[in-house]
Amino acid sequence: MRKTLLALAAMMLLPSLAMAEEAKKMTIVETAVAAKFNTLVAAVKAAGLVDALSGDGPLTVFAPTDEAFAKLPAGTVENLLKPENKDQLVAVLTYHVVKGNMTAGKVLKKKSLETLQGGSIAVSTDDKGAKVNDSRILKTDISCSNGVVHVIDTVLLPKK
Repeated sequence: MRKTLLALAAMMLLPSLAMAEEAKKMTIVETAVAAKFNTLVAAVKAAGLVDALSGDGPLTVFAPTDEAFAKLPAGTVENLLKPENKDQLVAVLTYHVVKGNMTAGKVLKKKSLETLQGGSIAVSTDDKGAKVNDSRILKTDISCSNGVVHVIDTVLLPKK
């Protein structure tokens, strides 16, 4: 019985391990597409950042989920996606990106991180886990061919 349970557990882990290995071969953008980060991918395309986030890197991206984008006030995402607001969209997206391959261990050793947007994001921990600014880090260390992705639950907005 124990061997059967161990075999079942191993079979359940194999797809996630295979996906993790596959992500290492994909760029940050390809990984976001595969993980169905639909709003983030649409925003990256609208901002013209696909090439930048598919380049050599290494880069670290704090990737908001679709649910994180849905928490923004009504109409915010649609407004940011308008061509006339491209500069603002670029600022928001690059505020989620840090130079280098910042694994969770490296992130947690910092009090703040400088973003490509030019601002900084605060790093903190509490009894519920790690945060950047007010956003909870949900999943860490998704390795990509050009960096690493950490999934967050709230869109980070740069200070004006």
